[in-house]
Amino acid sequence: MGTLWTLIVGGILGWLAGLIISRDVPGGVIGNIIAGIVGGWLGSMLMGDFGPEIGGFFIIPTLIGAIIVIGIISFIMGSMRK
Repeated sequence: MGTLWTLIVGGILGWLAGLIISRDVPGGVIGNIIAGIVGGWLGSMLMGDFGPEIGGFFIIPTLIGAIIVIGIISFIMGSMRK
């Protein structure tokens, strides 16, 4: 049940990060989950663990990390299209 909860929370946080910067994550739901999980890892590495925690993710660092991940992915995908 813990893995399922992690996937759900990671997907929601990845989706919220995409809404905040108005970018779509390639891959839809799976892309949101990956962005949320990688963003959680990146945010914790850059800023540490602080703020409210849900499903093993600290909300503030995870959102900031997911925003960074989505921004990088969007930049790379935009460069590849041109």
